[in-house]
Amino acid sequence: MQIYLPIAEVSVNAFLLLGLGGLVGVLSGMFGVGGGFLMTPLLFFIGVSPAVAVATGAAQIVASSFSGLLAHLRKKTVDLRMGTVLLIGGLAGAGAGVFVFNYLKSLGQVDLLVTLCYVVFLGVIGAMMLIESLRAIRRARKGGPISRRKKHNWVHGLPMKMRFRTSGLYISVIPPLLVGLAVGVLAAIMGVGGGFIMVPAMIYLLGMPTKVVVGTSLFQIIFVTAFTTLLHATTNFTVDIALAVMLLVGGVIGAQFGTQIGMRMKAEQLRVLLALMVLTVCSKLALDLLIEPSELYSITAAGGL
Repeated sequence: MQIYLPIAEVSVNAFLLLGLGGLVGVLSGMFGVGGGFLMTPLLFFIGVSPAVAVATGAAQIVASSFSGLLAHLRKKTVDLRMGTVLLIGGLAGAGAGVFVFNYLKSLGQVDLLVTLCYVVFLGVIGAMMLIESLRAIRRARKGGPISRRKKHNWVHGLPMKMRFRTSGLYISVIPPLLVGLAVGVLAAIMGVGGGFIMVPAMIYLLGMPTKVVVGTSLFQIIFVTAFTTLLHATTNFTVDIALAVMLLVGGVIGAQFGTQIGMRMKAEQLRVLLALMVLTVCSKLALDLLIEPSELYSITAAGGL
């Protein structure tokens, strides 16, 4: 069943969109990521322009993340105080990111920017997560401790400390603010929730327990992506409501299944799966940049639409 997407200006199978939304929803519930790192490239592959994919992908992330967050709130695995600090930085970063996005869009360079950002960030982070997770699994098989994160590192020497009781931490608010700021910028430019950066940062930089990280990540993602969607809708007019609704329906349903799956798997196994998925998407995007397109020239408006 084909449906026409008015803003994206393409016709797509409705069941394909529901399936994509469901897949991203499962990832959201399992890993505590918005899933935009996978959704946005997949929208590229089915013919949606990067500008529309980024803005509309952010809208889909809101619903799938909210569904997953509800499940974690019931299990009391959300650090609301830490999430609020991350959110403050995220809102500031989103505002700055949309400004950069709009400027490059006016120059007609936003498509290249989005693709290059995906290749660089996904490649680096995916490789780091995979290496660390495999080491943790090897240690577990040998009977050693799964993780040896230091209780005290340079983060604990910074000023402006705050106690985060749910996470069992007493650290400076500066690192969480900076993590939130970076995630906000990426949400605006790449149409992602930023969980693929925030989750590792919360575990390895801030030292948060893995069981709390997923729910806290979803809490921040919801508000930052909602703010990003609003900015894109009012400044770029690139949010396709028909596309967003189809993705939302699949995403909300998938997130509930993903949360149940994630609770049954070990933290190290979840990180390996997430790393492999990140590297797969990165490889596909990099390949598309290197392979010569079938049509060397195309006529588009300056805004990339």
